[in-house]
This record gives sequence, structure tokens and C-alpha cells, in this order.
Amino acid sequence: MKIRRYYLDQIASMLQPGKVLALYGPRRAGKTTLLSDFLQNWHGGRYFYGTGEDRSVKEVLESSDVGLIRGAFSGYELVVIDEAQALARVGAGLKLLVDSLPEVKVIASGSSSFQLASDLGEPLTGRRRTATLYPVSAMELAGDLGNMALRQRLDELLVYGSYPEILTTENLHDKADALRELCDAYLFKDILAFERLRNADKIHRLLSLLVFQVGKEVSITELGTGLGLNRLTVERYLDLLEKTFVIFRVPGFSRNLRSEVTKTSRYYFRDNGIMNTVINNFNPLSLRNGNDVGALWENFIVSERMKKQEYQRMHSNNYFWRTYERQEIDLVEEHDGRLFGYEIKYNKPSTSAPPLWRENYPDAAFQVISRKNFTDFIL
Repeated sequence: MKIRRYYLDQIASMLQPGKVLALYGPRRAGKTTLLSDFLQNWHGGRYFYGTGEDRSVKEVLESSDVGLIRGAFSGYELVVIDEAQALARVGAGLKLLVDSLPEVKVIASGSSSFQLASDLGEPLTGRRRTATLYPVSAMELAGDLGNMALRQRLDELLVYGSYPEILTTENLHDKADALRELCDAYLFKDILAFERLRNADKIHRLLSLLVFQVGKEVSITELGTGLGLNRLTVERYLDLLEKTFVIFRVPGFSRNLRSEVTKTSRYYFRDNGIMNTVINNFNPLSLRNGNDVGALWENFIVSERMKKQEYQRMHSNNYFWRTYERQEIDLVEEHDGRLFGYEIKYNKPSTSAPPLWRENYPDAAFQVISRKNFTDFIL
């Protein structure tokens, strides 16, 4: 099974002469496959595809020689450099390319995406557009297989996630083995290499603590105490985990009401399969307690909503909302001048908006997202 990726029909319109389209995302999310599929359907002029690990590409783009770069890439309408993070000073090299050949369109992608983002930053200010490819989204699955097929796979998605190779693996034991290998191959390797960290155990323990706090406010101080680390170190690790697309942060929402909690954040995993791999729990939902299933459901819904926002360019500020009286809303979106509150429930009870929410934000929308209506929310 090969799922058609959402960006396949979008890349052509995102390309501009004299600018670099930077394709970010976690390792093994399918960036190289996406580029290959795009180039197979490319109907423009001549293109060049190479990798940053190719010696000849290195010699040209690392040379800082404008004449060499212009001569090598002259005559191409499109230049694609995969694994671009393998190039030294890749941002400077690509800047010389687009400056000397302003008619050329460029795509740069890489598996060490946070390193690539750092290298491309300042040199390509004003000359760069970005796109992030995540593990296969529910939008993409339903687009290929239909909504009913998505519902049929729902329990499996909650446990094993949606990395492309996991979706194409049939046996559940093989899925679990593939996820463990995926974590070992990129999750710790990238982080440790980037920051020259030696203590993978601390990262693993930090992630384990976060798994059990999905949908809850996270105290940096408590994490540090549990790990034997100072606050600054914990914050740095969390920042690295966000940059490697393992987790993402949702802050608290407030309009300065005294009763609202704003000093803590909630953390979610980009993929449910990674979340379960961290604690080595691939039990089916039928063998899990209600709190565990609720956390898996909330993580799935929030992460899929973030994919939808990214792919469909929905510009939204995202928060959770909670008061000291323990009234709360799982996800608050602020866009188009309005507030939208969403309570995420695996089994939908009779739920109405919290009284303080209705009282203080009478014009805000409110909706419960359950198994009955979740497709409307994430597709």
C-alpha cells in the first residue's frame, strides 16, 4: 500500500524562481519518496536531482565559487538537493546558487531536519519557503482509502501510529519491531549527535514521563526533580525533542483572568506509535484502562489537527484552557478573530462548555470531538 501524500499536488505551486523550498520533517516520514514521486510527474523544464552526500555535489556547493556554481547548474529549471544537511555551509551554497541563477527553482530536504533548518536560516532570509512533512496524516489515508477505511484502522493507528513503513507492515509484531528500530535509528541518534549528548537514558526517561502526562499540564521543575536534572537542561532537552519532531508543545490560554492556568504547557507526541514505543506498550485498546485510551485518543486527535493546520495553511494559535477550579478545555484555537474550544472524548458523555468558559467567552464556539464526529475535525 502506498499512500498519496498531500504535498504531491502542492509542491509545484510552492516553487518560485530564485527561492529555496525547504522540506522539513522527521526521519522516515517519506520526504525522499515524495520528491521521487513529484519528479516522476514533473512537466517543467530540465531538472537536476542530487544528494548532499554526493562528492560532485559537495565539490560544487561547498566551493563558495560563484562561477563554478553558475556553470554547474545553468540550464536547469529545477534543482533538488536531498540530504542537504550533509553539505557544509549548505545555506551559503544555496544562496550563491539562487543569487547567480535567479531563474532556477530549488528544493532542499534532509533527514536531519533541525540541523538543516539551522544551516539554512540566516543565509536564505527572504529567499526561502518551508514545508513540513509529517508521518502519514488521516487526511491522506482517507483521501486514498476513504473515510470508512480510516475508521476501520482507527484502533491500529492509536497504537502503532502512521509512519509510512509502519502502515505498509501487516503483522502487528513486525510493526512493533519496526517502531523500535525506527526509534533507535533516528530518535536518540539525531538528538545525541546534534547536541553531542552522551546520556540517552535521560532522554528516554524524559519521554517516558511525558507519555504519562499527555493531556495534562507539565511542570518543568517536577520533570527535573524526577530526572535529577536542572531546569535549564530539561528545557533544552524538550526544545531538542520539539526540533526533531518527536513532541510539540501547547501553552495555556488566558485573557488575564485570575483563575486561569497559564504558566505550564502540555506536550503531545507527533506520532502515537512513537509514544507507545517509548514505554514499550503495544497492547490493544481492549486491554488498556480508560485513562490510557483517553490519552491515546487525545494525542491522536490533537496531532492530526496540527497536521491539518500545517497542510491546509490554517493559521491558528493553539492552546489548552484550564482554571484552578479544574474547569478545562483540551484544545482552544484562535483564528479569524474568534475562539473555538474543543473537548476531546473517546466516549462522548453529555458534555457542555464549562460555566467559566461560557461566562467569560460568550462568543466562543464549543464542540466535543468524539469517535462519532472526529473525521469532520481532522480531515
